[in-house]
Amino acid sequence: MSGTFVGMPAFPQAAARAVRDGQLRANLRHATHTIRDKRARAVAELDDWAELRAAGKAIKDHTLRHLDHYLVQLEESVTAAGGTVHWAADAEEANRIVADLVKAKGETEVVKVKSMATQEIGLNEALAAEGIAAYETDLAELIVQLGEDRPSHILVPAIHRNRAEIREIFAERMAAWGRPAPEGLTDRPAELAEAARLHLREKFLRARVAISGANFMVAETGTLVVVESEGNGRMCLTLPRTLISVVGIEKVVPSWRDLEVFLQLLPRSSTAERMNPYSSLWTGTTEGDGPSEFHLVLLDNGRTAALADQVGRQALRCIRCSACLNVCPVYERAGGHAYGSVYPGPIGAILTPQLRGTASPVDASLPYASSLCGACYEVCPVAIDIPEVLVHLRERVAEQGGHPLERAAMAAAGYVLDHPAALAAAERLAGRTRALHPRRLPGPGRAWTDTRDLPQVPAEPFRDWWRRNRE
Repeated sequence: MSGTFVGMPAFPQAAARAVRDGQLRANLRHATHTIRDKRARAVAELDDWAELRAAGKAIKDHTLRHLDHYLVQLEESVTAAGGTVHWAADAEEANRIVADLVKAKGETEVVKVKSMATQEIGLNEALAAEGIAAYETDLAELIVQLGEDRPSHILVPAIHRNRAEIREIFAERMAAWGRPAPEGLTDRPAELAEAARLHLREKFLRARVAISGANFMVAETGTLVVVESEGNGRMCLTLPRTLISVVGIEKVVPSWRDLEVFLQLLPRSSTAERMNPYSSLWTGTTEGDGPSEFHLVLLDNGRTAALADQVGRQALRCIRCSACLNVCPVYERAGGHAYGSVYPGPIGAILTPQLRGTASPVDASLPYASSLCGACYEVCPVAIDIPEVLVHLRERVAEQGGHPLERAAMAAAGYVLDHPAALAAAERLAGRTRALHPRRLPGPGRAWTDTRDLPQVPAEPFRDWWRRNRE
């Protein structure tokens, strides 16, 4: 299992396999429709939702413009509160820092709060290579880990699994990771949740080191924030003696007051709740309360490169709510694994190519994994114009090169569109030869017409009709 999925086929090939899986499509359709309908009702309760959305966008944009200032302020605040700050330029450095911290404590296992940043850098695999077992404690992440699977959704990593599949995973795999599933386990949600609770409880009580991410970091106070629905995060954040948090540098916000906006935007956009059942906030260390040692690993891993792109940087506003996934017609049919990244769906299609580059086939294909319908932009709580960034990244991919015939076709089209007389002649020629036009394109264009009909060319160009009827 790879945290970054590098080496997977390009999105069109991966998606083609996924759409043939009837069970997967049924699971995704049921889950995404349920979540997005609940979200729509939750958002409709607020008369000032548009103002909150604009405020979230403004706070994020301001922070990104002054990120250097707020990161330094954050480091000073965390240090003053008794924590230690580490800077990681890439995944390798972040993994090394975490592994060294765990080994320095003489521990061989850790418990983890759900964290996309640690999935992004492949932390679990890196720790395993050092002889350290990392136990996921979020229910959906536990399902993924026990099933030797990959997350397929930002909020609900096991969204592609139904209850029967989860029962089978628990019954067959729990014993290899700790306490086995109870005898006679059924697929009733209450029984599955109880099996997970019993399995995890012994790990919570035994663990000396915990690893988390964070939804937000407050620069002025050095406070970190984790919001969740199950309480597993609270157990990880309070019981172990050492807490290590790996957080992307874009998660910082300037002030405590800014949380007012995001703690309204995030729960309604993600779980369709008015507020999160568990909101855990901690500032450094406090004697006799929670971990006695706190380390913050600030992760770059491509974020400053994305920040330098004036169009693409808006992807760094993302608060990982997953609303864009739940309305995306492409994600609903293809699922999350086809994106080859821990960030699937529309946000993954613009964030992953900026963090990893577009050199690999899967990364180069992601900007095209969209119909550009714009539904993702409409539901984004921080107003990321995902279609705009997709088109921007498509231009970047195109500049890298492509099939020789495709480049020649684009060059010819550019010339014709720049010369009105040539365009008029081409339109007349196309109209007069319409009976000879193929139904499918040849060469590299063939894939486009595998699922689409070529538009029929009219017998007469519009400009000729206008001249004959209007002039």
